Amino acid sequence: MTQDRTAAPDALPASPAPWRPTRTVAVILAGGTGERLGLGIPKQLLKIAGKPIIEHTLAVFEAAPEIDEIIVLMAAGHLAEAQRIVANAGLRKVTRVIEGGDTRNATTRLALDAIGGGDVNILFHDAVRPLVSARIVRECVNALWTYSAVDVAIPSADTIIQVDEEDCITDIPVRSTLRRGQTPQAFRSGTIREAYRLAEDDPDFAATDDCGVVLRYLPGTPIKVIDGSDENIKVTHPVDVHLADKLFQLAAAQAPRLTDHRGYTEELTGRTIVVFGGSYGIGHDLTELARGYGAQVFPFSRSTTGTHVERAEDVAAALRTAFESTGRIDHVVVTAGILERGALAEMDQETMDRLLHVNFVGPVTIARQSLPYLQQTKGQLLLYTSSSYTRGRARYALYSATKAALVNLTQALADEWAEFGVRVNCVNPERTATPMRTRAFGEEPEHTLLSAEAVAQASLDVLVSDLTGQVIDVRRAPGEPATVPLQPGAHPSDDGSGSRRGAGRAEPESSEQLRTGVGA
Repeated sequence: MTQDRTAAPDALPASPAPWRPTRTVAVILAGGTGERLGLGIPKQLLKIAGKPIIEHTLAVFEAAPEIDEIIVLMAAGHLAEAQRIVANAGLRKVTRVIEGGDTRNATTRLALDAIGGGDVNILFHDAVRPLVSARIVRECVNALWTYSAVDVAIPSADTIIQVDEEDCITDIPVRSTLRRGQTPQAFRSGTIREAYRLAEDDPDFAATDDCGVVLRYLPGTPIKVIDGSDENIKVTHPVDVHLADKLFQLAAAQAPRLTDHRGYTEELTGRTIVVFGGSYGIGHDLTELARGYGAQVFPFSRSTTGTHVERAEDVAAALRTAFESTGRIDHVVVTAGILERGALAEMDQETMDRLLHVNFVGPVTIARQSLPYLQQTKGQLLLYTSSSYTRGRARYALYSATKAALVNLTQALADEWAEFGVRVNCVNPERTATPMRTRAFGEEPEHTLLSAEAVAQASLDVLVSDLTGQVIDVRRAPGEPATVPLQPGAHPSDDGSGSRRGAGRAEPESSEQLRTGVGA
């Protein structure tokens, strides 16, 4: 569709009166039924990264300072689910959840009726675009000071062709002039209302988006296009679910860090953290780092406290000790695990049982025992995987399988425990410099490894964040040294290279056996 107008693309709107909206309303269009996904539920209710898609979307607009009010247009028969999501997530800007129409245009008309009269900024956004950025929302609202209609789009990386009824090419438009439309689409209320008023008199009226209505029925109105993003995908087909989940994972690859030590102290003072596998390495460094910020940390391991993570009675006793000492448990961290290398056909039953019980049964046992405590504090369970979870490797079959299982456990528990307000995440560090790694693999170039302190710091960032259901990659930037700044209150000699990690730790039985945490 082309617009027949004489005004230049960047011309100002014709209205001489300055625009003074009373408020800015985000309309979340959630009327889809999910038929193309074939899952039997509306796609906006499907969970990705631990939350329903619509909750991710609503959270963006809830957090946007430019948005004053949110109205949700929900698929028929699913109002209760949407209302429950809004209530559980504490989304205070959502004023109404109402039933949508049979078509996109009918839903827009219902939204306009719900908004009422007066001068208002209105942003229409697809509920199934959960990765819309705060930047896009901000630029849409800002553009309405100059333009009365705003669209969001990205350049087309593909050549677009036009075909006839026989699927033969009739035209190949110049790609540099083409864009792929996204949402939000933003309007001054008078503009979108007038466009729809004029459309009512057209018996052939049909449009798939609201900018198209303005383009057709108010041809003299400039429609400003701002840059969207490749991540702002619309979850429509089954493959989109996997893409969106991965994009959320990449977005959470680095948990947001607080700006200074004071921020960590405010977040952690008075908190109780239980660390299973806290005798050395990542667990030990996390313990010391959190203590430096005022947290009360209780580390447990087989070597120092006789705690076996695969034994329910040991786990229960450890949690009870921490709770009876402080009256609360805010976070439970599981760094404990073992690595048994070797061909599966050559492993004896005892070795396989030990690996499966410590690496998987242990975290499952800890999760079950921890939930009642974490429910009280709306806390978090933090697990650890490894890069091998994405693809098993020869001689690491069971280890890789247990690490993949922990990722699935994280995602499943994040869903199950969302109603309790308990978060579950999983840290995925690359190769990390620890004494046990040196014993297993020999000396390696220091610049190729993460430090245990760096992983501990990233873990702490996850604990003080609002993330849930995420796999957080911890990677060393090229050229970045393995060490990190000193912990709060640390002495210059505590540089992470001494014997304080793994002190008193027994040697592995062989070079093929690598243990972490309680495996000591």
